[in-house]
Amino acid sequence: MAGQVLEDDDTAISDINVVPLTDVMLVLLIVFLITIPVVVQRIPVTLPKVSYEPTVTKPDNVSLSVRGGPNGTCEVYWLMKKVDQKELLDLAVKKLEDQIKKVGGVQNITEENMPEAHIRGDVNTPYKCIGATIITMQQAGFQRVGFISQPPPNEAVAPR
Repeated sequence: MAGQVLEDDDTAISDINVVPLTDVMLVLLIVFLITIPVVVQRIPVTLPKVSYEPTVTKPDNVSLSVRGGPNGTCEVYWLMKKVDQKELLDLAVKKLEDQIKKVGGVQNITEENMPEAHIRGDVNTPYKCIGATIITMQQAGFQRVGFISQPPPNEAVAPR
């Protein structure tokens, strides 16, 4: 960007050399064209819409806690007592039999007096542990098996 003065003319020529500017712009354009597709690539996933409803705890409901144990084993707790799958099935069947006796027979069982199973699963619990617990409770006869989760912080939930 040096100025030139012609010998026969006393006026300065102030032409700007735009070749270096053009080179820099082309290099930046190529860099952006290469990097933008890498940044924008993503796999389309439809995430579930989660709404948190307060749990109405009835005394007849069963509270289960499930977590992964050592060496890939599963630990299931009925209230605070650790049980295996056989004990879980036996306790669940006994719970339903007691409820049927309490309401006066199978014909008196309704949605309102049918106990539910509420499962609290640790975040790091393998799916096989949760799935086996669900299947066991369904085999025992529980129609409603749900999950207890923790709502995100600072999210207010209005009771229904």
